[in-house]
Amino acid sequence: MTAEEGLSNGALAKGVGVGLRAPHVGEVMSTRPPVRWFEVHSENYMGGGPAVRALARIREDYPISLHGVGLSLGSADGPDARHLARLKRLVDWLDPALVSEHLSWSIADGIYLNHLLPLPYTEETLEIVSQHIEEAQTVMGRQLLIENPSSYLRFALPSIPEPEFLAEVVRRTECGLLCDVNNIYVTCCNFGHDPMAYIQKLPPDAIKEIHLAGHSVNAAGSQSILIDDHGSPVCEAVWDLFKLAVARFGPVPTLVEWDTNIPELAVLLGEASKAERLLCAARNQATGNTYVERPAEVI
Repeated sequence: MTAEEGLSNGALAKGVGVGLRAPHVGEVMSTRPPVRWFEVHSENYMGGGPAVRALARIREDYPISLHGVGLSLGSADGPDARHLARLKRLVDWLDPALVSEHLSWSIADGIYLNHLLPLPYTEETLEIVSQHIEEAQTVMGRQLLIENPSSYLRFALPSIPEPEFLAEVVRRTECGLLCDVNNIYVTCCNFGHDPMAYIQKLPPDAIKEIHLAGHSVNAAGSQSILIDDHGSPVCEAVWDLFKLAVARFGPVPTLVEWDTNIPELAVLLGEASKAERLLCAARNQATGNTYVERPAEVI
């Protein structure tokens, strides 16, 4: 697909996009690579300056989605009013195809912490998170997608299983879900859970986007922990899990993330091309067709 075949910002291809990162912006503007769409981090575009002007040029040719890290939906006090107002202004200006945020918290007593911190999955948390998602959706005037986190510790409290927690948030708020397949794999491996069973428990109609990324392995003696660092190619086990996700959810818009050890744009586009082939294969299997490369459908 050429840039001329790009879709309007109000629609997003049921194909594969990539995360737009600073080292690639100039190349994207000059070469207009054949990628379906781009996703950017909301907080990087809430001010003015060259980054916003560059994004304004890129959005003329490609659909854009927004992915946030600063709403802190799990904080007791809720989203910071100024941050939410800035996000609304960005959404109004950019008219992104999708807007997403993490199931986490990062603010305490007005202090921002540079981490997406985990939540205890309790009834109290469920009420708080649902209330804050509804507030954000009301302010923005549109649906918000919630991303499942990667996890490295357990709370001692009795908890609701994460997929059931997410399904109940959807039921209460009518938000959508961003299914991060790598995060599912990381979390389940760290705690000895079955990632395929996790995917089977998510509500298919709620999945509006999928994320793919690489992770690292941190070995400590006889034990190891997986770290969601977005700094390497997608591993084969995550590709296999992606195939299961697509079979269950359909060919929803999919993003390849790469945030550390950022490679040449061609490497990232190669990962996107592999994901695109898997999406097309799943689509053709569902319809009984032979695999043919073709323009993506539009939602």
